[in-house]
Amino acid sequence: MFFRNAAATLTIAVFVFPMAEDTGWTRTAIVGAASVAGVVSMFVSPFAGWVLQRYGPRVLLAGSMLVLGGAVMSIRWIDNIVLFYVLFGIGRVIFSSPVQIGAATVVAQWFVRRRGRATSALGVMHSLGMGFFPLFAQVLMNLSDGDWRMAWFWIGISVWAVALPPTLVALIRSPEEVGQKPDGEGAGEESTAESKPSAADDEVQWTLQEAMRTPAMWMLALAGGLVFFIHTGVNIHQAAFLRDQGISASIAASALTVMAAGTALGSILWGWLLDRIPVRTVYALTAAWLGGVALLFLLVETPAVAFVVAAVFGIGLGGLLVVPPVVMADYFGRSSLGAIRGITEPFVSGGQAVGGIAAGLIFDLSDSYEGTFPMFTVAALIGVVLIVLARRPVRAAMQSPNASVADSPGRN
Repeated sequence: MFFRNAAATLTIAVFVFPMAEDTGWTRTAIVGAASVAGVVSMFVSPFAGWVLQRYGPRVLLAGSMLVLGGAVMSIRWIDNIVLFYVLFGIGRVIFSSPVQIGAATVVAQWFVRRRGRATSALGVMHSLGMGFFPLFAQVLMNLSDGDWRMAWFWIGISVWAVALPPTLVALIRSPEEVGQKPDGEGAGEESTAESKPSAADDEVQWTLQEAMRTPAMWMLALAGGLVFFIHTGVNIHQAAFLRDQGISASIAASALTVMAAGTALGSILWGWLLDRIPVRTVYALTAAWLGGVALLFLLVETPAVAFVVAAVFGIGLGGLLVVPPVVMADYFGRSSLGAIRGITEPFVSGGQAVGGIAAGLIFDLSDSYEGTFPMFTVAALIGVVLIVLARRPVRAAMQSPNASVADSPGRN
């Protein structure tokens, strides 16, 4: 999760300005690589879910790190925009589909009662990477006299050197594979008829086919597309927007790091809320937060204001790392979660694809980003409505006092 940020929107945001200046490509053309990859991810996500369900997280995530490092490293040698689209697009697909689905699903397998807190820890690690890579890229460019090609090369090397080894040796699909239960409940105890059921034992398990027949799954999928439309639209253009406001490249990169710090804080905050109030309420609050704060970018004129707005927006982004995976796991259980995420994640990828390109087109047509932020607010409002309407599905045969741990007050 840390190193998937080699292909994050905040990472390419640092490259938009120098690549456009050096190559003559438009900003829309450059960020279009992420958008095209988002479309491709819509088709890759179901396959990634199938691989996860069939072969487990080690195959999915180790393979992802191998491909990600190689693709990003190879951007050093591109000589046309088509090759850039292919290579960065591959990295972006890895970021959007297999890593997102695989990591979050593994955490959901290992935790039920503590799922919110556990997923927030995962979000913090992603946030640290999100803050690290823009600065890492800018430092690499500064050390190589502005050579953005060498910056991409060393980013790819870092993925291979640090992220690949642990994914090869340290991943276990679920606690049951090593004789444990989620949340560490019942560890070391013999199972008896009198044993108290754990949270995992009580959780309702939905198959992919059953989940696909529920309106809730599709409404959550659409809401996910809308909130990630905002996420990518802001992230991928933020550094260029700040440069247009007269803010230096180093300060703009630092603002991205401040936003990442806010994301880490937000991951903890939203994870804490998930274990205390209904998950649907937390998700609606997250979407509303993003839509409201997006308008604050219109006030940015100085580095200080840029840092404040970036931090506050980052808190909302922390919710996107934590809340959607927990909602899907709480609504539909663990047994088919990888396959279910494989079907819903294309909506997220589609939102990411459209968000980046829509903001770029608005800039190219108006020579300003001002029209993008009200658009993001409208998208957030629609997302809030969908989330509120997406009530937890209930099967009649399972309506019993112990039907699901998710029926407790904090998990509705």
